[in-house]
Parts: sequence; C-alpha cells; structure tokens
Amino acid sequence: MAEALDPVANAAALSARKSLGQHFLLDRALVRRIVAAAGPMQGVHAVEIGPGPGALTEALLASAAESVTAVELDSRAVALLRPAEAALSQRLRIVEADALAVDIPALVPSPRRIVANLPYNVASPLLVRWLREAEAYLSLTLMFQQEVALRICAAPDTPDYGRLSVLAQWRCEASLLFRLPPGAFRPPPRVWSAVVGLVPRAPVPEAALFAAMERVTAAAFGQRRKMLRGSLKALGDAEALLAAAGLDGARRAETLTVAEFERLARELQGRG
Repeated sequence: MAEALDPVANAAALSARKSLGQHFLLDRALVRRIVAAAGPMQGVHAVEIGPGPGALTEALLASAAESVTAVELDSRAVALLRPAEAALSQRLRIVEADALAVDIPALVPSPRRIVANLPYNVASPLLVRWLREAEAYLSLTLMFQQEVALRICAAPDTPDYGRLSVLAQWRCEASLLFRLPPGAFRPPPRVWSAVVGLVPRAPVPEAALFAAMERVTAAAFGQRRKMLRGSLKALGDAEALLAAAGLDGARRAETLTVAEFERLARELQGRG
C-alpha cells in the first residue's frame, strides 16, 4: 500500500540540493492531480524520475498502476525510499541511477507512462531523449519550469517557439495542462512551474529522420535571427536544400511550421 511511504517525514530528512535541480512537491492534492492528468493507469507500468521524498511516488502507488519504477540519482533520497520498496516489492522499484543514462524501455515492461516532476537542470535533455523513443510510451506527463513548458507548447511565429517546440510537437500531441506557483514547492523556485502532457503520434519516424530533424532544428534556431539561407549553411548547400523543400531562404526559423521542418529534415536525410 502507498501508506508505506511517508513523504513529509522523508522531506524533513532531505535538504534539497541546487546542484541536482531539486524542488520538492509535497501537496497531496497537487500530486494526485498530476497522476490523474496522466490518463488511465490500470495495467500500466509508471515511471517516475527524481522522486525525492516520494510524494508523487505515493500518489502513483495509490493509483491503479501495475507497478511504479522510480529513478533517483540522489543516494540520500534512495536510502529514504528503500524501506517502502522493501514493503511494496511487488509494485515499487527504486533505481539509483542518472536518468539520462537509463534505458527505460529495457528496464520497464510495456505499457508505460512517464509521470515526473523533473529536476530542472536536466529536464530538456531528458525530454529530447524520450522523444527519440516516444513510441515506447502511452504518454509523458512532465513538470517543467514554466518557460520551458511554454516553449514545448508554443505555436509558430511566437517568441517561445523554438527547437523544443518543433521536436515535441512533431513526435507528440503537446498540451500545457496546468501551472503551479513557486510556493507549491519546498524550497520554492524563483519561477512558476507547469505540467505538460505529451501523447506520442503515429507514424514512428526512423532514427535517421529524427537525427536529421535534430540537425535541422539545431542549425535553424542556433542562429534564429538569421534568414534560413544563412542559418542552414552549416548543413551544406542551404539554398539547394531550401529549394528542394519548397521554402523561401529569406524566412526565419520561427516562421516555419513543424511540417515544413519535417520537409527540410527529409531532404537532408536524403542527402545522407
């Protein structure tokens, strides 16, 4: 039972470390809301990143999830969660590891949902990694700093639209679900946070196309003030690439739709 966890007592024994991007969310109503937003949990294997004192872990265990696997880098938090793992061995698994190095599909059986209050310092790299394998998940329900959440969900030709927007919206249906004020966390961050829902799209692109999409978006938004004919020079003959994709080289990255970026990526992939 989830009662084997005591997140409040664990939080009292665990000081948040800035170097790990830790801000603990202990409000039971809020963590239940996050779990509810993730979708039906019956028969699902839930994956959490950075459980800290275990408040979200407790809410996931209280759901109908088949199992909960929590990946935690902080050995102090791992030690606090081990007694609950021992008591709930049929449903709870604590993995002491860097989430950036964990092969989740190899570790956790399907169907899977990732539900996590992500450490702020690795949130974006984690997201990009999971987008590469998005087909492995039913959904990803993730908390970010609000500015990152806005980027993920931004529309073309808006200030927040960028590389994360394109990659996330190409691979998933992305929606900003709700926001949380700094005071909801311990210690309070300096910024608001927001929960984003991501549901993978079909069809699944091949790895080479995803790599081409990463290259195109990195080049285009790496010099976003430049016209595309300038920002894409690092990819080779930018003018020929743009012409083949039917795009005007005088445009800038933020004006392109996700579909237009995919056209560029396919042309780049075709050139090897």
